Amino acid sequence: MVQKPQKMAESWSFLDTVESNFRPLVVIELAKGTKEETIEWFTKRIADKKADGGAQLLIKPLVTENGHENIYLVGASHLRLLLGAENVGLVKECNDNSMRTFTYSSRKTFKDFADDNHNFLTMAECQYIIKHELENLRAKNEKMIPGYPQAKLYPGKSIVRRLLTSGILVQIFPLHDREELKKLRHSWYGRVRVGYQPLDDIRCYFGETIALYFGFLEYFTFALIPMAVIGIPYYVFAWEDYDKYVMFATFNLLWSTVILEVWKRICAVLTYRWGTLLMKRQFEEPRPGFHGVLGINPVTGREEPVYSSIKRQLRIYLVSLPFVCLCLYFSLYVMMIYFDLEQWALDYHNENESNFSSLMLYVPSIIYAVVIEIMNRIYRYAAEFLTSWENHRLESSYQNHLILKVLVFNFLNCFASLFYIAFVLFDMKLLRQSLATLLITSQILNQFAESLLPYWLQKRHNKRMKKLTCSQKTDADLSLAEQVNMEKEMGTYLGTFDDYLELFLQFGYVSLFSCVYPLAAVFAVLNNITEIYSDALKMCRVYKRPFAEPTANIGVWQLAFETMSVISVITNCMLIGMSPQVDALFPDSKMDLVLTVAFIEHLLLAIKFIMAFVIPDKPRDIQMKLAKLEFESLEALKQQQMKLAAESLKE
Repeated sequence: MVQKPQKMAESWSFLDTVESNFRPLVVIELAKGTKEETIEWFTKRIADKKADGGAQLLIKPLVTENGHENIYLVGASHLRLLLGAENVGLVKECNDNSMRTFTYSSRKTFKDFADDNHNFLTMAECQYIIKHELENLRAKNEKMIPGYPQAKLYPGKSIVRRLLTSGILVQIFPLHDREELKKLRHSWYGRVRVGYQPLDDIRCYFGETIALYFGFLEYFTFALIPMAVIGIPYYVFAWEDYDKYVMFATFNLLWSTVILEVWKRICAVLTYRWGTLLMKRQFEEPRPGFHGVLGINPVTGREEPVYSSIKRQLRIYLVSLPFVCLCLYFSLYVMMIYFDLEQWALDYHNENESNFSSLMLYVPSIIYAVVIEIMNRIYRYAAEFLTSWENHRLESSYQNHLILKVLVFNFLNCFASLFYIAFVLFDMKLLRQSLATLLITSQILNQFAESLLPYWLQKRHNKRMKKLTCSQKTDADLSLAEQVNMEKEMGTYLGTFDDYLELFLQFGYVSLFSCVYPLAAVFAVLNNITEIYSDALKMCRVYKRPFAEPTANIGVWQLAFETMSVISVITNCMLIGMSPQVDALFPDSKMDLVLTVAFIEHLLLAIKFIMAFVIPDKPRDIQMKLAKLEFESLEALKQQQMKLAAESLKE
């Protein structure tokens, strides 16, 4: 382990940056009118050797019929990619079927490795390596970007991030592999069938983060089936049957706990097989939008922006928090307007008693559902602006603050009316109607906004592009220049945030009040089946290919789902306590009813936490493999220390 940097340095020194078979992997688009000295400096830094502060990558301009358009293709030699794989800590399968961090010196011990096998690393891994190297291109002695005095640099500043924030660099994106994409489309959504998704193929093409999202979506859909199967007869036959009411609510509570714990185990199996469970988390660099006065990082000793944490806390508590509270108040105000509309619709129906008046009863809920979606999207932009303005140093801190803001608002905006109906108005009929309307309307709007509309717009754009190129070719027959020009105009996939948020809200609709409206799980299953196909379609046809991002789990979303399941225990116990059958058991003392419900709620929470503790997060075989690897690493370190001690004694 100690000698690895020396061996890598020797490999870097012999690495040749010239390769006859240039394979374009990543596209760099510079702004029109970018100065020649800037282009020359930037491309030279990309091609320069590592010892000289470069990325040691291959870069070529894209030449079209119109000449040079400030678009560049980036690739790398096979040796460069292997050394990059070691640098980023990729984990690959060895010949003994164990998973180990890849090192160039021990490359022969890895499964399917051969010097002439250029498919040892997947295309997504190659593009991730190039992205990592480009993002770690750092200024040396430059004080500014050549040709742009206003774009300041300092030692250690990321060049790519400065170019992006200065508007010189338009975008960097990985190229699609048309042949592989065609195969993936066919196996993924090319034909309607009942079966599992090709998660390993998705991971090889799009990376672990996206594959894990689709794995969770598939698992969650299957996990909803028992709730849906039980919910259908309950909905048809047992609205007021107290025994079945309690049984369904109890099953709901146990179900919500078990599925989340089982998912942890499935997630561990997938990420171990993909190697990301073993990847060491690298030291987190400052995020692109972080700014401040130039100072010294006490941990790394490098120069970087420094921003007072006191100023950040003041921004959070004096601006962001009051703004969020104001938005929550506005959401509640809109909710009260909705109840006024509900009362108006009910009065109208009582006066007219017609088919039209019956339909009017659903109109307020539909309007409210649309307003909720609009408010959620507007608030999302405001939350992103505020979180960026708070100036968080790390991307993880930025994401945690953003997710907290968005989840709090979305939870209140989507569920406040249901809590008000259930526990203030005590109107179970209106609760069922509102829950059904909100769930179905939000699903239809999400499908349209996230998949159908982008797909239609992209299809129109592709038709225009093909007319401009006077080409009737299929996607697979496009020239490289045509492919790049088509892909650079495609939308950018912004990550899995909105997809997980949609599932989180759906989980809330199913777990919080499903004993009142058991068909919630049925609609959720139907929505998720179409969601799998529509999300697959937009990943393959609507958006640019995103860079792969290694991940070991679904992150903070696991905690969000677990928190929702705890809240569901409380709401379901309260709903059971409010039922006429339970109320009749305590005719003399309502305090006894409250205490009994509270006791049952605490008991169920205790059972829930015991189950979460008893069910291991990782299967036994994965635990043994991880323990074995840790033991071998400690033994290797011990041997190395003994060897160094022996050498020092000889001296």
